[in-house]
Amino acid sequence: MTVQDILLAEPRGFCAGVDRAIEIVDRALEKFGRPIYVRHEIVHNTFVVNDLKAKGAIFIEELDDVPPGATLVFSAHGVSRAIHNEAQARGFQIFDATCPLVTKVHVEVAKLHKEGYEFIMIGHKGHPEVEGTMGQLDSGIHLVEDVAGVAQLQPLQTERLAVVTQTTLSVDDAAEILAAVKKQFPSVREPKQQDICYATQNRQDAVKLMSGQVDVVIVVGSPTSSNSNRLRELAQRLGAESYMIDSAEELQTAWFEGKSRVGLTAGASAPELLVQDVITRLRALGAVSVRKMDGIEETIKFPLPKGLKIEG
Repeated sequence: MTVQDILLAEPRGFCAGVDRAIEIVDRALEKFGRPIYVRHEIVHNTFVVNDLKAKGAIFIEELDDVPPGATLVFSAHGVSRAIHNEAQARGFQIFDATCPLVTKVHVEVAKLHKEGYEFIMIGHKGHPEVEGTMGQLDSGIHLVEDVAGVAQLQPLQTERLAVVTQTTLSVDDAAEILAAVKKQFPSVREPKQQDICYATQNRQDAVKLMSGQVDVVIVVGSPTSSNSNRLRELAQRLGAESYMIDSAEELQTAWFEGKSRVGLTAGASAPELLVQDVITRLRALGAVSVRKMDGIEETIKFPLPKGLKIEG
């Protein structure tokens, strides 16, 4: 075993949207008691979901599984208009944990739709955030997953065409697809500000800085986490061996044979205690120093929905 140094990416781990979503479920449990129903995993992290289950959260995909009069939380990824309307019609007490940066995309789609726009959405088919954003409209929003898919796009008109993106994509991949869209539809309206969220961008920038300084990169994140997967792919593309793990137990000693410098980061839905578990495990395997990279300090905090203040 040859690990000597651990380089910690900065920033890493929880973003403001994830912090807020978890706090919404925690506060709802504290205020209204168990169970609290949550549509879809509140964030894409196994440890977080299991922790909230133990506290009394029940995760569901279908509204039919929520009993009348229950308290329901929408996950950080957002939901379609149809699901939102159905949940309201059923009379649930609803708290929306949709990340405000995703909500911003929903608002932009609704606004431009009223002005007669069609949309091209850059994102991954089946991801709940993509389903939520595309579900803001009944029609007129076309998904593209890669550059090859751009040629297949067939909007009804090109005079009023706008692009939106999933917030957790690879910055470089999204830029490449956007360039192809602009080539095919020169008058397309780009996002007012880049839709890729600040936290996704910051974590990818940190991995770019880190990858050239280490022999192997470990990303703490769950397989369902889009932004965690993108971090691993980015490190790999930059020439560093990289692995994504849900917990320290998944580390394999073979990954570190002949590797003295390990880079360590975490996706936006992975808690810091899992990172610390990995550090402990790497120390047991011989690591002697842990150094934190210089990086952006994130200070953004999003407000909670009304009705969750804890009295006393």
